[in-house]
Amino acid sequence: MPRAGLSPASVTEAAAALADEIGFKNLSMGLLAERLGIKTPSLYKHVANQADLTHRIAVLAMNELSDAIRDATQGRSGKEALVAGAHAMRTYVLEHPGRYAAGNAAIVTGPDDPLTPAVGRVLASWTAMLHGYRLDADQEIHALRMLRSILHGFSALEAIGSFQLNADVDDSFTWMLGFIDQGLKAKWPDLVPSR
Repeated sequence: MPRAGLSPASVTEAAAALADEIGFKNLSMGLLAERLGIKTPSLYKHVANQADLTHRIAVLAMNELSDAIRDATQGRSGKEALVAGAHAMRTYVLEHPGRYAAGNAAIVTGPDDPLTPAVGRVLASWTAMLHGYRLDADQEIHALRMLRSILHGFSALEAIGSFQLNADVDDSFTWMLGFIDQGLKAKWPDLVPSR
């Protein structure tokens, strides 16, 4: 019989918090069971296995990230939305590095996978950040890929302490966002060859 108070959702939340503390790569069913004060086999009453647990954390993380970006950008457009959304993502990654890593490690398993709409919500949040730039459909796809790559790269590197130069990291982030804003305003249609 499952322990009272535990459910797939509460186990996932506990695992996400533990991943944030010790790092996603260090998360194990044994450590999670210890944190919850139960025997490891008891976890399997709530989650199928480590892969299922990772997948559940990924869904949680993508939903949380999309909410953070949405809340930060609501009522804003153009550079103001870009800056607010970028800061929301950076803050989320720094506060939740383990669950964010799980979100990037999980792979969609099929059409009914709850990760699909969760990732879709993040993409919708990024699209909303770009809305004020009035990009055409082709440019928007390139801009989304650029935005994801740059924000993910900066935030993930900062989360693991990779920025060792003595320049202020906040200043670098502000400079980067200004650079992105100027590029999006320029639109540069001739950069992508026509097919």
